[in-house]
Amino acid sequence: MTIHETIKAGIPAAMKAKDEITLRTYRSLVTAMTNEVMAKKRMPNEFLTDEEALAVLRRGVNQRKDSIEQFEKAGRGDLVLPEQEELAVIEMLLPAQMTREDIELVAKAKLAEMGPIDKSGMGKFMGALMLDLKGRADGNDVKEVVNSLIS
Repeated sequence: MTIHETIKAGIPAAMKAKDEITLRTYRSLVTAMTNEVMAKKRMPNEFLTDEEALAVLRRGVNQRKDSIEQFEKAGRGDLVLPEQEELAVIEMLLPAQMTREDIELVAKAKLAEMGPIDKSGMGKFMGALMLDLKGRADGNDVKEVVNSLIS
């Protein structure tokens, strides 16, 4: 079963369990995934591939992190908690992210493969590294590792 199908099937289970947080999160994710299906000019009853669904989940994580940051700046603590709860549910659906040490190992191997790189070639190196780490590492962590290796 794909990620999209799993989330869609999780809605009735969350309703039966009276788990409002999971239910709210799954409903918003299914809506986002249906919108993605439609954006790809497919029928609304089709499912996303796991890779496409992971992209939607990552986008959901980024949106919630941004919302949390904005609500905290505005002093709206009442709106922060629901976003944090949804973020926790989405993060459980995502595969585990690589640690900084793991990213550093891959980056060093890639650096050895590509040869010495200066600041001007950092973008090219970062792009190649992100292709290797696609979906397994946070972009900010990768950026920090690359900056530490190149500077």
